[in-house]
Amino acid sequence: MNTIELSAIILYFVLVIGIGIYFFVKSKKSESEKEYFLGGRNMGGLVAALSAGASDMSAWVLMGLPGSIYLYGVGKVWIAVGLMLGTILAWIFVAPRLRRYSIRANDSITIPQFLTNRFLSQNKALQIISAIVFVIVYCVYAASSISACGTLFNTVLGVDPRIAMIVASAIIVLYTFLGGFNAVCWTDFFQGLLMLGALLLCPIIALFAMNAADFVVEGSTALPPHYYNLLSSGAFNCASIADIISGFGWGLGYFGMPHIIVRYISIKSEKEMKKSQIVGSCWTTVILTMSAIVGLMGRRFFGDALADSNSIVFIRMVRTLFPAFIAGVLLSAIIAAAMSTADSQLLASSSAFSSDVYKAVIRKNASNREMMWAGRIMVIIIAVIAFAIASSPSCQGIMALVECAWGGFGSAFGPAILLALYWKRFTYPGAVAGIVTGFAVDMLWYFFLSGKTGVYEIVPGFICGLLVAVIVSLLSKKPSQEVLDIFEQAKEPVETDEAVEKTV
Repeated sequence: MNTIELSAIILYFVLVIGIGIYFFVKSKKSESEKEYFLGGRNMGGLVAALSAGASDMSAWVLMGLPGSIYLYGVGKVWIAVGLMLGTILAWIFVAPRLRRYSIRANDSITIPQFLTNRFLSQNKALQIISAIVFVIVYCVYAASSISACGTLFNTVLGVDPRIAMIVASAIIVLYTFLGGFNAVCWTDFFQGLLMLGALLLCPIIALFAMNAADFVVEGSTALPPHYYNLLSSGAFNCASIADIISGFGWGLGYFGMPHIIVRYISIKSEKEMKKSQIVGSCWTTVILTMSAIVGLMGRRFFGDALADSNSIVFIRMVRTLFPAFIAGVLLSAIIAAAMSTADSQLLASSSAFSSDVYKAVIRKNASNREMMWAGRIMVIIIAVIAFAIASSPSCQGIMALVECAWGGFGSAFGPAILLALYWKRFTYPGAVAGIVTGFAVDMLWYFFLSGKTGVYEIVPGFICGLLVAVIVSLLSKKPSQEVLDIFEQAKEPVETDEAVEKTV
């Protein structure tokens, strides 16, 4: 165990817990549902952008993606390309429209709430179905982040993975429990900066090290066939086509990822939204590009020495290139990636439960304080379930967990969000049918066809969810004039708090 590296990581933990305590004390002055779950719609553009990016890019961007490219080559870069395009399109076409529409739709603070209020419906079926999907998928998604923390501490410090996962889970729950959305966004902001710095610095220093006269490659320098070919099989065949389709399919997830798009809703003004669009798109592009470069540089740096443990290529590069304390700071970027995603997932699922199930069905007259405590209890429950999944012997690893959860959310909510924002004729029954169909097809494809076809399950799930939502909407009763009026109003900017109050 390297005590200097450990001290740097402990300092990082102190920082994030301190942020949670600060916002807990601050929130005592104004305990409200919107403040705890949405930061009072008062997020600045820079914080919102980096928070959206950091909550998106979990530990797989520092472990899974570089490891995959290190082992297999450039043909695995299509996931990064799909994600890059997806995040840019989401910032352009979803973020500004969703912020305006959520305000017009009775000041909605969660995605299920928005989808219900958008149709002025009193039916709670959509909220309940959405909340159930949230809890199921977020348990799997949060497990990937907790698993990454266990891998990091085991690799770097020799700590038992289960103990490491318990500590990480406790810290994530603590600052999420205390500070709510503000604490999550501000910790994400610093975590986003840390991830960016680590990925920019590591390849540059590695390049200087490889040009040194005494540099020796640790393993064999022989490369797998077609290593630098964008087509993983070396030819334009079924396998390569499946890789490309699946890679672009990852980009579809951005249209329906609740813990990311809720950041769009929280931005305080149109001016800050434009800032977020630029910063968010650029941050994600740089992060994904540098992650791929780390994988390629790692192959040049280590040869094939890490073929059996490719997910730790970034960890090994950092520990080889930097002094212990700096290495500890940079390795905290992996913890940052894991925790920034897990905290967002826990908060999104708890807000869905408390707002869309607890208050809507169980306790209709629940106070703001009671709502927040219901959400906090749900944070603990989901964290415990996620830990159980991550520590299970049958757990298939970080990338497999992320892939499963990303596909589930993208298939269920992606079509519904896009249609809700851009199609007047969209109806409540269409939204319910689309969400259920997209999620069901995604799961069935994952269990029975994904391995046989090589196509990521989000692609058929998204397509089927979209088709069913359109067909059911066309077969059901047209929206009322009041619903259509709100749709038109949502096209206009909403700038100030006074404007928000007038629309509620």
